[in-house]
Amino acid sequence: MLGNFCYSNPTKLYFGENSLNFLIDELKSYGNNVQLIYGGGSIKKSGLYDEIINILKQCGKTIIEDGGVMPNPTVEKLYEGCKIAKENKVDLLLAVGGGSVCDYAKAVSVSTWCDEDPWDKYYLRMEDVDNKIIPVGCILTMVGTGSEMNGGAVITNHSQKLKIGHVFGENVFPKFSILNPKFTYTLPKYQMVSGIYDIMNHITEQYFSGDDDNTSDYISEGLMKSLINSSRIAIKEPENYEARSNIMWIATWALNTLIAKGKSTDWMVHMIGQSIGAYTDATHGMTLSAISMAYYRKICPYGLQKFKRFAINVWNVSPNGKSDEQIAAEGLNCMEKWMKEIGLVMNISDLGVTDDMIECIAKGSFILNGGYKVLTKDEIVEILKESM
Repeated sequence: MLGNFCYSNPTKLYFGENSLNFLIDELKSYGNNVQLIYGGGSIKKSGLYDEIINILKQCGKTIIEDGGVMPNPTVEKLYEGCKIAKENKVDLLLAVGGGSVCDYAKAVSVSTWCDEDPWDKYYLRMEDVDNKIIPVGCILTMVGTGSEMNGGAVITNHSQKLKIGHVFGENVFPKFSILNPKFTYTLPKYQMVSGIYDIMNHITEQYFSGDDDNTSDYISEGLMKSLINSSRIAIKEPENYEARSNIMWIATWALNTLIAKGKSTDWMVHMIGQSIGAYTDATHGMTLSAISMAYYRKICPYGLQKFKRFAINVWNVSPNGKSDEQIAAEGLNCMEKWMKEIGLVMNISDLGVTDDMIECIAKGSFILNGGYKVLTKDEIVEILKESM
């Protein structure tokens, strides 16, 4: 295990078919004004909206609605949400939806009482929060981001062609999150598959770093094997509760800071993927899947032993009679085959990327140094071209 670290996660999770019942108990801890945050209205079609409204009314809460959160929340929407929260002196932000809705709620929570432009303060200068924070609660209807148990909040600025995530501290983590796997059943296959790969990539971004014998890597391998198995079942049986519950639980543990402990972590696939999203508004998980294979094949020689371990421990590749390079390559081939099997987008051109965007996407990709190789802008361009 590398370095010294402190681990704390203050989010309380309620998991299972009856988890929504615990919302009543949680609401007792907050004031009367609740900003109900949701996306395009699917929760109204499913009936979940009515259930939540009834609980809020039963608890005597004043409901301030904030719908229409888009899959890649914009800075304009953030300003709108802050205005709603400030004018209504909101006591709790209740996010009902997937990662974008939860991310947006956390962004509103830190931005409403910020004296400066929150985009400049939190997303360009990456400063810490030093103002009042509105507490957040989450009710998940889509899994993938792990936003229900972390401090991440990704916001898109179309005018600046930037999509940036700020990972805030534990004071911004949701106070509670409700995870009922059945709430994810109505999700379209494309969104379910996108979420599955978002989970996988969260794990690999942390796994492919460091060369020590790290307990976090053993946990990551178990999570990946469970995800691969459950994904194959969920594709064929979307309402298989065991598979969907496993996927939901893996998503939470993939990015609640646990498996990052003792790791340097990589995150370059996310940096490039987010830049693609800023230009195309493509679904987040698909921006990751479309560039992953080119990226991992690029860095494999620099982290060969970990890629070899990945092949053997996650994909059950037999090492007999093979060189380290052959074993690692076979593991990545297995990963690519699985990605195609579950229906992921494998080329950025399918997401709307054109040749004239590539240089700008590369320029908008933040370069991090936690992985096995620090990329240059030219190397990012190469990866993007190989992903076309």
